[in-house]
Amino acid sequence: MRRRTSWIAPLLALVVVAPVTGQDAERFDTLLRGGRVLDGTGNPWFRADVGIREGRIAALGDLRDASAERVIELDGRYVVPGFIDIHSHADQGLDAPGEPGSEGARRRAAPNLVSQGVTTVVVNQDGGGPWPIAEQRSRLEERGHGPNAALMVGHNTIRARALGSDFRRPATPAEVERMTEMVERGMAEGAFGLSAGLEYVPGRWSETSELFPLVSAAGRGGGIFIVHERSSGMTPMWFWPSQDDPGPPTMIQTILEDIEIAERTGVTTVATHIKARGADFWGAGRALIDLIDRARARGVPIWADQYPYNTTGSDGSTVLIPRWLLTRAEEAGEDRDFAEPLEAALADAGLGELVRMDIAHEISRRGGAESLVVMEHIDPNLVGLTIAELSARWDVFPVDAAIRIQIEGDRTRPGGARIRGFSLSEIDVEQLSAKPWLITASDAGIALPTDGPVHARFYGTFPRKIKRYAMEAGVLSIEDAVRSATSLPAQVLGLDDRGMIREGFVADVAVLDLDRLADNATFFEPHQYPSGVDYVLVGGTFVVDDGDLTWELPGEILTPAGARTQAGRTVSGG
Repeated sequence: MRRRTSWIAPLLALVVVAPVTGQDAERFDTLLRGGRVLDGTGNPWFRADVGIREGRIAALGDLRDASAERVIELDGRYVVPGFIDIHSHADQGLDAPGEPGSEGARRRAAPNLVSQGVTTVVVNQDGGGPWPIAEQRSRLEERGHGPNAALMVGHNTIRARALGSDFRRPATPAEVERMTEMVERGMAEGAFGLSAGLEYVPGRWSETSELFPLVSAAGRGGGIFIVHERSSGMTPMWFWPSQDDPGPPTMIQTILEDIEIAERTGVTTVATHIKARGADFWGAGRALIDLIDRARARGVPIWADQYPYNTTGSDGSTVLIPRWLLTRAEEAGEDRDFAEPLEAALADAGLGELVRMDIAHEISRRGGAESLVVMEHIDPNLVGLTIAELSARWDVFPVDAAIRIQIEGDRTRPGGARIRGFSLSEIDVEQLSAKPWLITASDAGIALPTDGPVHARFYGTFPRKIKRYAMEAGVLSIEDAVRSATSLPAQVLGLDDRGMIREGFVADVAVLDLDRLADNATFFEPHQYPSGVDYVLVGGTFVVDDGDLTWELPGEILTPAGARTQAGRTVSGG
């Protein structure tokens, strides 16, 4: 079982430091003066100046007589640790090629992330990512990037290599042994653990027993296990009632599997973007909480992360017409007409009944007719309306409204329009967000304002958690909202010099104006930076300066604490 340090234990809420005066006065690179420090532990704020030198927090307290190359008067704004995004899809953006000033370099600066206060991202999630880890690490270090990055070994990546094209089955003992060796190699090359995407290809066909030795190998290397659910509601994303056998895994079974893996291996396990998806599953968040609470009470090292929204990533590309039907049109190439196979199926009484059953299933899984919003349509008058509202306007059932959108909408587009479902209940989101074992994470990649539609979480996750759920809804304190994105993920990852405002820690720091803090991204206009994140420093270098992006690339590829010392020397990137 991986041992964890105890420095996250509750600390004194008030820090009283005598002023540094006279010949003992220090000089810093940057001095943040007159701020309220929320140190990341969950303790109340205390007033202190923060002196930064050579990329680290050199002093904390009353530094009224100190000097610095740059002094910033904070006037009561809040100094917090930089946010650690434990579930990020920033890896592709961080790997974008391009010289300084190019679009690739601007993307590597991760503007939508650092503008929220994010200073570290954990990538290669959901079982994905390139291989080998050493080559990815070398490439990222050479190109440079804005935030720090911690790399994971992707289960789907190594499973595809071990099983090849014959992956729709459990792995053999020899294949498990080969995957175990790859996990061990990845850990030796600096990975922080193993990630899995058990709802995706090819991990969908893995059995729990396959994961035990892989997770154990990650644990022996000091790593953790971050696992995407097999299902996020009553059924997985791939399930269609007309096509698949009954009895697919549910989210409750997913959490039970995660708990079993954590308990059997003793390896810290994170159930990633935990949720209760689908109108027929709302309210199940309480059951998920009880399962994790009971497991933790008996010592199981199980945690979870969550993005603070009531809509998911795939909700943004909701297609209510079943995919198995639309593939017939996709085979037609450029002349595809997605309404044609639908019309043909509806003309057959038996097949039409199956299609309607699947549409009804998808409407429920995406949150119900009242939660499905038309985002784009050839008729602009329909944009912003829900399926329920269209059903009432057309005097038809929701299933028939979905059919009409495909037939009378853009026939060359699956579903006929762009629709976003809001498949999660705010009640579940709130209940989960308040748990002390719940880590805030974006599940977002890197975006530029010139990109197409993205989830609002790309720009708003961390300010939203503090503003909406702590300051407005009051389901947790501001201090705990900050902890959920700083010292908590640092503790889980085993980062011993990040995630708190402490002398000697790396100067990954953000300055927040809570009076102005707001996540401005919406689902119709997602490319909007937040307000109230005034300064962000990565290793002492400003990536946000007085609210403006600097486009600097100071980030490092982090090395796990246990792997930092090799042959008597310290490896950079700790």
